[in-house]
Amino acid sequence: MIELEEIQRARERLGASVLRTPLVELGDGIWAKLECLQPIGSFKLRSALNAIRSAPAAELADGVVTVSAGNMAQGVAWAAREAGVRAQVIVPDTAPRAKLDAIERLGGELVTVTRAEWWQVMLDGGYDRVSGLFIHPVVNDAVMAGNGTIGLELLDDLEELDTVIVPWGGGGLTTGVASAVKALRPHVRIVTAEPATGAAFAAAFAAGGPVEIDFEPSFVDGAGGPSLLPGMWERAHELVDEAVAVPLDEVEAAIRLLASRAHVVAEGAGALAVAAARDRPGRTACIVSGGNIDAAVLARVLAGA
Repeated sequence: MIELEEIQRARERLGASVLRTPLVELGDGIWAKLECLQPIGSFKLRSALNAIRSAPAAELADGVVTVSAGNMAQGVAWAAREAGVRAQVIVPDTAPRAKLDAIERLGGELVTVTRAEWWQVMLDGGYDRVSGLFIHPVVNDAVMAGNGTIGLELLDDLEELDTVIVPWGGGGLTTGVASAVKALRPHVRIVTAEPATGAAFAAAFAAGGPVEIDFEPSFVDGAGGPSLLPGMWERAHELVDEAVAVPLDEVEAAIRLLASRAHVVAEGAGALAVAAARDRPGRTACIVSGGNIDAAVLARVLAGA
């Protein structure tokens, strides 16, 4: 759990540098928090800016390094450019081209490795082949505190709130948002959503602890994974009330729903929470975490293909 005071300090640190994203009603008691409208198309701008702005200047002297499939990479590249330091990003060779192009437009330098190597860097929390301050996209208190500012905004905007659904990628978004929500409104339920092709947290939640799962990569590249990251079960499980594994066809339907009702583009991970929101009592807020999806994939999803 991240202390509420740290999340409040993160909100002050971020100031007007991030968009206070709108909360739009989709109908049937479902609301969408549109983090896909951030300047980089993802909530990760909050994470990266808070991590870099809270780091001592001496630690930034050799630049910064992160490991990401795209969204955190864009956030770190943006924040590093603002700070005037170098940003190197370890990316898997399966990363969507749209995200890689965006990283390079922001000045980030790509270090491409196999997906297996990339996942190992994620597990290890470091990469000794490059120099610079390593900013883990998930297992980092400043990153999670930045994410928690979304929870503060939710509570400001919805006085009556029963459930918050958060996409689970590595768990940093869930931990940050849930820490803020539970500190201020402990009765609000926190639900995680993962693609059924890689629902490590949902499996752990059902079993009472981390277990091995079958994993299959999918177009939902920003969420789900072959295993939980070290330490994240201990951080998150007491904050979560329910964990859902969402079939891919329901994620696709949620992308189409967001396009037709909210008029926004959501990537697979961004649509997970909306896909898990049907038939819930009371008011449900869904974190639409990002909108960086390859145009060809989006076209197929919108066409129902």
